[in-house]
Amino acid sequence: MTRPIIVFDLDGTLVETAPDLLDSLNHCLGIAKMAAVDEARLRSYVGMGGKVMIERAFAAQGAPLTEDHLAELLVAFLEHYTDNIPGRSLAFPGVEAALSRFEAAGWIMAVCTNKYEALSRKLLDALGLSPRFAAICGQDTFAFRKPDPRHLIETIRLAGGDPERAVMVGDSFTDIETAKRAGIPVVAVDFGYTDRHVREFEPSRIISHFDALTVAMAEKLVAGAA
Repeated sequence: MTRPIIVFDLDGTLVETAPDLLDSLNHCLGIAKMAAVDEARLRSYVGMGGKVMIERAFAAQGAPLTEDHLAELLVAFLEHYTDNIPGRSLAFPGVEAALSRFEAAGWIMAVCTNKYEALSRKLLDALGLSPRFAAICGQDTFAFRKPDPRHLIETIRLAGGDPERAVMVGDSFTDIETAKRAGIPVVAVDFGYTDRHVREFEPSRIISHFDALTVAMAEKLVAGAA
């Protein structure tokens, strides 16, 4: 029988990347001669990608933004972010212990993120987490991305897992919707990057710390979905 698999989102789920993403956003705003953003105000948009962060920052200041200017700033954002990985980014408390629990129990582990694959790998390499995962799939790994369920399903298959023996862990509506569309149970962390509480999206379970992500919980979710 194929080993069970647990698939994680990255930003806001496994790793606290907000400080570095916001640093890169403020770098772009400096280029545009605009005021820096308040971290608390834009934190909920971090998981939506650099493009959305730039758009929201301009909208918050009532500043016009053309498509050409947005494209230029997005390049600057990605260059700044890439050059400074891992910066201040750190795995959330309890992540490494949780990964060790699932590894010891024989689970396959993978990452399914809407971050670019190369950036995801660079970040996980820098944090020493890459060897834990059988697959690390980003928004450009396939011809589709979350919330398209194929992104999750193909990540599972690439890792050597079975979608019928899988659990997803994420922090946003996108993660929860992706898992639901794929027919896969999903555990939501409530400390990630979202503008609404994850309970509104009705995940299978909600946790506030990775200590609560147990093998027994995941096994129960897989059994319940069978």
